[in-house]
Amino acid sequence: MSRLATFLTAIASGIVAAGLYLAVVFGTPGAMILAYLAQFPLFVVGLWLGTTAAIMAGASGTVVLLAASDIVGATVYASLTAVPVAILVRQALLAKRRADGVFAWYPPGLLAGWLTGIGLVGLGVSLAVFGGPDGLQVAIRNIIGPALDRIAETPIANRDQIIDTLALIVPGMVTASCMLMTVVNGTLGQGVVARFGLNWRPSPALSTLSLPWWIPAALGIAAAATMIGGDVRYVGLNAMIALFVPFCLAGLAVVHALARRLPHPALALVGFYSLAALFGWPFLAVAILGLLERGLGLRRRLAPHGVSIDG
Repeated sequence: MSRLATFLTAIASGIVAAGLYLAVVFGTPGAMILAYLAQFPLFVVGLWLGTTAAIMAGASGTVVLLAASDIVGATVYASLTAVPVAILVRQALLAKRRADGVFAWYPPGLLAGWLTGIGLVGLGVSLAVFGGPDGLQVAIRNIIGPALDRIAETPIANRDQIIDTLALIVPGMVTASCMLMTVVNGTLGQGVVARFGLNWRPSPALSTLSLPWWIPAALGIAAAATMIGGDVRYVGLNAMIALFVPFCLAGLAVVHALARRLPHPALALVGFYSLAALFGWPFLAVAILGLLERGLGLRRRLAPHGVSIDG
């Protein structure tokens, strides 16, 4: 593809992504679903045409947001949508040639590490922007309170307690939600480009995912912080919620490794994901499994003889 065609494709992808994101601004039906998919066009163009294309697409989308909404909307779009995609695409397309001439691509475990780092940095930035935990909780209460009042037909019992509880956990939940949707959009983007033979790298096997050492260490630090109290407890609690995502991925790696030993792995995985999507609690069990995996070496035990599980 020529440079001009690459440029135009990237710009068009950014405009599409911005359009999906603007659905929230204009109150379009199903707006949240469309906004959650805003990263998808950016991942497609990035995993197809490279990091520069992903950056151009993100920049064009930011310009569209700036023109159609305001500086706040453009900043949020760039921070939550464009920048994470550019970073992850850049890392995903890294490769080195081994002695046998085969390319070793950037492993999925390290990609999960970058995703986790981006999420935790975003959590820290949000705390700084609102002047610390107290300021962030006040802002959340000011949003949740009127929203509950609009939804409720009658006065809600223990309204203030509900708002206070939500204000304690919303930052971590939003961070985890953004991380999860980045995983979904990245997976969909790679699936599309691979389906049409446009992918730079082969699709990584989830069963090879192994988290970097610092993520369990971060969980330990966050858990210890919750014992201290005050602002430190607030930060630790929300960091623990955000860290649910990488440990869920590690647990899913075990599930995929187990499925590979079954006669019909695809059918087993479809059944598992359907059950998990329906009830939700299996993802919590999987996250616990991911927490235990590093110490127990479950993937290594489940891997067929001679099959590498490094990643």
